[in-house]
Amino acid sequence: MSVPEGWREVDAALTREFSFGGFREAIAFVGRVADLAEAEDHHPDIDIRFKRVTLRWSTHSSGGVTERDRELAVRSAELA
Repeated sequence: MSVPEGWREVDAALTREFSFGGFREAIAFVGRVADLAEAEDHHPDIDIRFKRVTLRWSTHSSGGVTERDRELAVRSAELA
């Protein structure tokens, strides 16, 4: 299975760091990702560090990355 462009597979999760102009922009992105995650009932791990946000998509019940994780990784990157 392929890893979406811009993402890395680390410890059984698709991982990507996004950088923004400032804290407010980073938090706005997190809000958009939260809306997507709630609508899809599938939630990433999110790490916020000032103007950097790291997302980690995985399916814990499957023990790693699934096609759904790949799809949501691509869709969340489009929100940046």
